[in-house]
Amino acid sequence: MGAIREFMDKHYLHFNARETVAAAKAWEAHLEAGGKMMVTLAGAMSTGELGIILARIIRAGKVHAISCTGANLEEDLFNLLAHDEYEIIQDWRALSADDETALYQRGMNRVTDTCIPENVMRHLERRLLQGWKSAADAGERKFPYQFLFDLLRSGELAEFYQIDPAHSWMVAAAEAGIPVWSPGWEDSSTGNMFSAAVLTGKLPNHLCVKSGTEQFADVIQWYRRNHGDGAHPSVGFFQIGGGIAGDFAICAVPCIIQDMKQEVPFWGYFAQITDAGPSYGGYSGAPPNEKITWGKLEAETPRFFINSDAMIVAPLIFAYLLGD
Repeated sequence: MGAIREFMDKHYLHFNARETVAAAKAWEAHLEAGGKMMVTLAGAMSTGELGIILARIIRAGKVHAISCTGANLEEDLFNLLAHDEYEIIQDWRALSADDETALYQRGMNRVTDTCIPENVMRHLERRLLQGWKSAADAGERKFPYQFLFDLLRSGELAEFYQIDPAHSWMVAAAEAGIPVWSPGWEDSSTGNMFSAAVLTGKLPNHLCVKSGTEQFADVIQWYRRNHGDGAHPSVGFFQIGGGIAGDFAICAVPCIIQDMKQEVPFWGYFAQITDAGPSYGGYSGAPPNEKITWGKLEAETPRFFINSDAMIVAPLIFAYLLGD
């Protein structure tokens, strides 16, 4: 038994801490029983360098699909290509509007305490534009993540790596060949770039990148292939944060049952880490029981709701699973 796991078993006995260990143990039991696991990423997990440990659990075969915001999709590569050019602002709460303007004028895009340089975004844009053009010319259509996988697998980015690629969850996902859906991809830097390329005539139309509904249909098809049909637990769902990354993917089950009129098992495990609490109509803090009424979970589904900082809790759960 690893030191982190032993420490958590000894000290994390109550409240959010107890639920953290319970979620990790249930994830482990779910995999041991033959179930698969989907992880969803909201917020700025990639800029928070969650990839250092997320890549490890992907490579360990403990994650089988990912749904994330377009920002998390691209920011893992931004970090891979420009980590040494990032700036950390220790006292970020003290920044004035003039300080923020100065960062903008230097091309430093701030995410809490971390500033991402604009030049890495343009570097990736040039390479993606080539891929988009090639696909458009050939009449090919791909998901956003597949264009990034193509770049990673081509090796053309390797000379620009500024971190160990073992710390990139996108590199790990490409190696493992797991799907990475990005609902609302247009709400990201590369999604903005794609739209601009169409509007400025660099691309003939929007067709080379598959739409959000096509992504959702792909999630459904993936779920139908992987739920196990009762032979083992259905796919588990581990949600980091709230928002579209989670709700997009979890809707696959009610869509199959209610809209397609086909029977499939409900999700076989559910855990969420969020700093949002239950509120008036908010999704990010909606407790798991609410999902029962929407046909996403059932009363018997193992359910965990950890109200805490995901960048603190998620690495602990992953470390627990890895036996660290």
